[in-house]
Amino acid sequence: MNDSLIEKLKYLRLKALLSHWDDYLKLAAQKNFSHGHLLEYVVEQDDRLKRESALQFRLHQAGIPELLVMETYPFDKQPKLNQKKILALYDALSFMTQHQNIIWLGKTGCGKTGLATSFLVHAINHGYSGRYVQFAELIGQLYQSVADHSEQRILRKYAAWDCLLLDEIGYAEVEPVQVGLFFTLMQKRHKKKSTLITSNLGFGEWGSFLKNDHLTAALIDRLTETSHVFNMRNCRGLRDPLTPEDELRDPEKG
Repeated sequence: MNDSLIEKLKYLRLKALLSHWDDYLKLAAQKNFSHGHLLEYVVEQDDRLKRESALQFRLHQAGIPELLVMETYPFDKQPKLNQKKILALYDALSFMTQHQNIIWLGKTGCGKTGLATSFLVHAINHGYSGRYVQFAELIGQLYQSVADHSEQRILRKYAAWDCLLLDEIGYAEVEPVQVGLFFTLMQKRHKKKSTLITSNLGFGEWGSFLKNDHLTAALIDRLTETSHVFNMRNCRGLRDPLTPEDELRDPEKG
């Protein structure tokens, strides 16, 4: 391969072809590829490389602290959870195509974040953009945006993600201006994007940290209008030992 061809391949960003030029020619000779077959093979390999690179970029952008996937979720340790319903929703990917929210409510340690992260990774694997953020971090960014007048930029940023995971709503005290901005963000995403939410508090307790009954009611109304809600308040911690009652329970009944 001459320098001119190398520069052209770099310009066209045909990384697979550039890296495996000799390998492709050798394979074509060994398998007696036709010209058309060789071209098709080269295009397929470069397409695969670009898709894998794009996926890794989206996963990096998402800021997920731990890439948890559904295949490793310990359903056997959570017998009160409706595994059948969760997997049906996960496999269909309808929460993305129909711009639905999914909300998990339950105590710390019951596996809410693991499930939510699995759904986020699943969406990203299927070509959607996604972002993980802890609620306390988001609230901090919203508060800072007021100080430097970047509210609209922050709102546009978080409104744009196809799938947004807000982890552990309820662990931060919120000022009135932050409540208003958070409501605005949820309003911008309403019926346009999918939001995944975990919270250690039930909806009836959200007013304790949002401190605005009117906006709290309006927020919950928006979030639940097109949502799947999994109440895990009675689910065990994943590190807790199973009780005889747990072991006898049919998980498909939820």
